[in-house]
Amino acid sequence: MLTTRILVSLFEFLLSVVMSGFIIYLTYRIFIKANPDFDMEAEIKKGNVAVGTLVGAILFAASMILQKGLGSVVSMFRLYVTSPGESSISLGKLALLSTAHLGLSMALAVITISVTLRMFGKLVRSHFYAGKELEKGNLAVGIILASVVLIASLYVGEGVSAITKALVPQPSIGQIEIMQ
Repeated sequence: MLTTRILVSLFEFLLSVVMSGFIIYLTYRIFIKANPDFDMEAEIKKGNVAVGTLVGAILFAASMILQKGLGSVVSMFRLYVTSPGESSISLGKLALLSTAHLGLSMALAVITISVTLRMFGKLVRSHFYAGKELEKGNLAVGIILASVVLIASLYVGEGVSAITKALVPQPSIGQIEIMQ
Protein backbone atom coordinates (compact mmCIF):
# COMPACT_ATOMS: atom_id res chain seq x y z
CA MET A 1 0.00 0.00 0.00
CA LEU A 2 2.85 2.38 0.83
CA THR A 3 4.46 1.62 -2.53
CA THR A 4 1.21 2.44 -4.33
CA ARG A 5 0.87 5.78 -2.53
CA ILE A 6 4.47 6.65 -3.34
CA LEU A 7 3.99 5.65 -6.99
CA VAL A 8 0.85 7.78 -7.31
CA SER A 9 2.57 10.70 -5.57
CA LEU A 10 5.59 10.48 -7.88
CA PHE A 11 3.29 10.34 -10.90
CA GLU A 12 1.42 13.44 -9.71
CA PHE A 13 4.69 15.28 -9.04
CA LEU A 14 6.22 14.41 -12.42
CA LEU A 15 3.00 15.22 -14.26
CA SER A 16 2.83 18.58 -12.47
CA VAL A 17 6.43 19.43 -13.38
CA VAL A 18 5.97 18.54 -17.05
CA MET A 19 2.57 20.22 -17.27
CA SER A 20 3.77 23.43 -15.65
CA GLY A 21 6.41 24.07 -18.30
CA PHE A 22 4.20 22.94 -21.15
CA ILE A 23 1.15 24.89 -19.98
CA ILE A 24 3.07 28.10 -19.43
CA TYR A 25 4.55 27.96 -22.92
CA LEU A 26 1.32 26.89 -24.64
CA THR A 27 -0.81 29.48 -22.83
CA TYR A 28 1.69 32.21 -23.64
CA ARG A 29 1.73 31.30 -27.36
CA ILE A 30 -2.06 31.00 -27.60
CA PHE A 31 -2.79 34.36 -26.01
CA ILE A 32 0.01 36.21 -27.78
CA LYS A 33 -1.37 35.01 -31.14
CA ALA A 34 -5.04 35.42 -30.18
CA ASN A 35 -4.90 39.16 -29.48
CA PRO A 36 -6.27 40.98 -32.54
CA ASP A 37 -5.75 44.48 -31.14
CA PHE A 38 -1.93 44.66 -31.14
CA ASP A 39 1.26 42.60 -30.94
CA MET A 40 1.53 41.73 -27.25
CA GLU A 41 4.98 40.16 -27.62
CA ALA A 42 6.37 43.35 -29.20
CA GLU A 43 4.85 45.38 -26.37
CA ILE A 44 6.44 43.11 -23.77
CA LYS A 45 9.82 43.47 -25.52
CA LYS A 46 9.38 47.26 -25.37
CA GLY A 47 8.85 47.01 -21.62
CA ASN A 48 5.10 47.66 -21.53
CA VAL A 49 4.38 46.81 -17.89
CA ALA A 50 0.61 46.91 -18.42
CA VAL A 51 0.76 44.17 -21.06
CA GLY A 52 3.24 42.18 -18.98
CA THR A 53 0.90 42.37 -15.99
CA LEU A 54 -2.02 41.09 -18.05
CA VAL A 55 -0.01 38.27 -19.65
CA GLY A 56 1.31 37.23 -16.22
CA ALA A 57 -2.25 37.09 -14.87
CA ILE A 58 -3.38 35.08 -17.90
CA LEU A 59 -0.60 32.54 -17.32
CA PHE A 60 -1.45 32.31 -13.64
CA ALA A 61 -5.20 32.00 -14.26
CA ALA A 62 -4.80 29.32 -16.93
CA SER A 63 -2.51 27.38 -14.61
CA MET A 64 -5.06 27.56 -11.79
CA ILE A 65 -7.79 26.23 -14.08
CA LEU A 66 -5.57 23.45 -15.42
CA GLN A 67 -4.55 22.44 -11.92
CA LYS A 68 -8.22 21.70 -11.23
CA GLY A 69 -8.32 19.44 -14.29
CA LEU A 70 -5.16 17.67 -13.18
CA GLY A 71 -7.04 16.12 -10.25
CA SER A 72 -9.07 13.88 -12.54
CA VAL A 73 -5.92 12.58 -14.24
CA VAL A 74 -4.40 11.69 -10.89
CA SER A 75 -7.68 10.00 -9.86
CA MET A 76 -7.65 7.89 -13.02
CA PHE A 77 -4.03 6.87 -12.44
CA ARG A 78 -4.73 6.06 -8.78
CA LEU A 79 -7.68 3.91 -9.86
CA TYR A 80 -5.53 2.16 -12.47
CA VAL A 81 -2.76 1.41 -9.96
CA THR A 82 -4.90 0.44 -6.96
CA SER A 83 -7.42 -1.79 -8.72
CA PRO A 84 -5.85 -3.18 -11.89
CA GLY A 85 -8.15 -6.23 -11.92
CA GLU A 86 -11.28 -4.13 -11.60
CA SER A 87 -10.38 -1.62 -14.28
CA SER A 88 -10.81 -2.49 -17.92
CA ILE A 89 -8.63 0.43 -18.97
CA SER A 90 -5.31 -0.33 -20.61
CA LEU A 91 -2.28 1.87 -20.05
CA GLY A 92 -2.65 3.28 -23.58
CA LYS A 93 -6.30 4.13 -23.01
CA LEU A 94 -5.38 5.70 -19.68
CA ALA A 95 -2.80 7.91 -21.41
CA LEU A 96 -5.36 8.87 -24.07
CA LEU A 97 -8.03 9.68 -21.47
CA SER A 98 -5.52 11.71 -19.45
CA THR A 99 -4.53 13.70 -22.53
CA ALA A 100 -8.21 14.30 -23.33
CA HIS A 101 -8.90 15.53 -19.78
CA LEU A 102 -5.96 17.91 -19.87
CA GLY A 103 -6.94 19.08 -23.37
CA LEU A 104 -10.49 19.76 -22.17
CA SER A 105 -9.15 21.70 -19.19
CA MET A 106 -6.89 23.75 -21.47
CA ALA A 107 -9.74 24.48 -23.87
CA LEU A 108 -11.97 25.58 -21.00
CA ALA A 109 -9.21 27.82 -19.65
CA VAL A 110 -8.63 29.48 -23.03
CA ILE A 111 -12.34 29.93 -23.68
CA THR A 112 -12.98 31.31 -20.19
CA ILE A 113 -10.16 33.84 -20.31
CA SER A 114 -10.90 34.93 -23.88
CA VAL A 115 -14.64 35.30 -23.36
CA THR A 116 -14.16 37.12 -20.05
CA LEU A 117 -11.72 39.64 -21.52
CA ARG A 118 -13.89 40.24 -24.59
CA MET A 119 -17.05 40.60 -22.51
CA PHE A 120 -15.36 43.03 -20.12
CA GLY A 121 -14.01 45.00 -23.08
CA LYS A 122 -17.52 45.32 -24.54
CA LEU A 123 -19.01 46.34 -21.19
CA VAL A 124 -16.54 49.20 -20.66
CA ARG A 125 -16.34 50.26 -24.31
CA SER A 126 -18.59 53.29 -23.65
CA HIS A 127 -15.98 54.57 -21.15
CA PHE A 128 -12.68 53.54 -22.77
CA TYR A 129 -11.13 50.99 -25.11
CA ALA A 130 -9.19 48.60 -22.90
CA GLY A 131 -7.01 47.25 -25.73
CA LYS A 132 -5.94 50.73 -26.84
CA GLU A 133 -5.21 51.80 -23.27
CA LEU A 134 -3.23 48.63 -22.67
CA GLU A 135 -1.19 49.23 -25.80
CA LYS A 136 -0.40 52.76 -24.57
CA GLY A 137 1.00 51.22 -21.39
CA ASN A 138 -1.82 52.22 -19.04
CA LEU A 139 -0.87 50.14 -16.00
CA ALA A 140 -4.19 50.79 -14.25
CA VAL A 141 -6.03 49.13 -17.15
CA GLY A 142 -3.52 46.26 -17.11
CA ILE A 143 -4.15 45.66 -13.42
CA ILE A 144 -7.93 45.79 -13.87
CA LEU A 145 -7.81 43.33 -16.80
CA ALA A 146 -5.47 41.07 -14.81
CA SER A 147 -7.96 41.12 -11.94
CA VAL A 148 -10.83 40.28 -14.29
CA VAL A 149 -8.91 37.25 -15.57
CA LEU A 150 -8.01 36.04 -12.07
CA ILE A 151 -11.55 36.43 -10.75
CA ALA A 152 -12.96 34.51 -13.71
CA SER A 153 -10.49 31.67 -13.13
CA LEU A 154 -11.51 31.43 -9.47
CA TYR A 155 -15.14 30.93 -10.45
CA VAL A 156 -14.51 28.59 -13.37
CA GLY A 157 -11.86 26.44 -11.69
CA GLU A 158 -14.36 24.51 -9.58
CA GLY A 159 -16.58 23.93 -12.61
CA VAL A 160 -13.64 22.50 -14.55
CA SER A 161 -12.85 20.25 -11.60
CA ALA A 162 -16.45 19.01 -11.46
CA ILE A 163 -16.62 18.34 -15.21
CA THR A 164 -13.33 16.46 -15.38
CA LYS A 165 -14.07 14.42 -12.25
CA ALA A 166 -17.46 13.44 -13.67
CA LEU A 167 -15.68 12.08 -16.76
CA VAL A 168 -13.37 9.76 -14.80
CA PRO A 169 -14.29 6.16 -15.66
CA GLN A 170 -15.41 4.21 -12.61
CA PRO A 171 -14.85 0.49 -12.11
CA SER A 172 -17.80 -1.82 -12.12
CA ILE A 173 -18.64 -3.13 -8.68
CA GLY A 174 -20.58 -6.08 -10.03
CA GLN A 175 -24.24 -6.83 -10.49
CA ILE A 176 -26.82 -6.98 -7.78
CA GLU A 177 -29.74 -9.30 -8.24
CA ILE A 178 -33.00 -8.16 -6.77
CA MET A 179 -35.58 -10.76 -5.77
CA GLN A 180 -38.71 -10.77 -7.85
